[in-house]
Amino acid sequence: MVRATAYSYFSQMKKGISKEFEILYRQHYQKVLRLCLGYVSGDKDLAQDLLQESFLKVWEHWDSFRGTSNRSTWLYRITVNTCLQELRMHKKYKKAPEETLKNYEAREETSVKKEKQFSQLYACMSKLNKENQTILLLELEQIPQEEIAQIIGIKHNALRTRLNRIKSTLTKCVNNENI
Repeated sequence: MVRATAYSYFSQMKKGISKEFEILYRQHYQKVLRLCLGYVSGDKDLAQDLLQESFLKVWEHWDSFRGTSNRSTWLYRITVNTCLQELRMHKKYKKAPEETLKNYEAREETSVKKEKQFSQLYACMSKLNKENQTILLLELEQIPQEEIAQIIGIKHNALRTRLNRIKSTLTKCVNNENI
């Protein structure tokens, strides 16, 4: 229901851009939410807050969009900056607590196993530097690599090399190898 509430709020603020904003919001809501989840180690409430803050910033600065990239690229850059700003303010979200992972290991139910796997993945992702987290999260959202390179500010070939290194690092981490 938070999604509907946020949209209602946004749609009543400025009538002139509401249709374009509505399209952007509907098309990218899930991707932005998952991007936020990746930054806050799966904390759903905080991810929702960051999602709403990101879309609010997009709404407030709609007229300042220069058009040098896609609107979605601009949205993702704002989301990344919003998440990084939150992490700087609240360092406690950097890593998933070890106790959480140990508690999940004690249970054998299927749903609990899935939660453990996600927690482990988020814990491994949190070990990456912020730029590599951004690259990975955007790649997982199937954002075209050329667009990711533009968001990050690197060349496409450099991005492909970094993605290979990131995947290797995550594989080692998830398999409990020392990284």
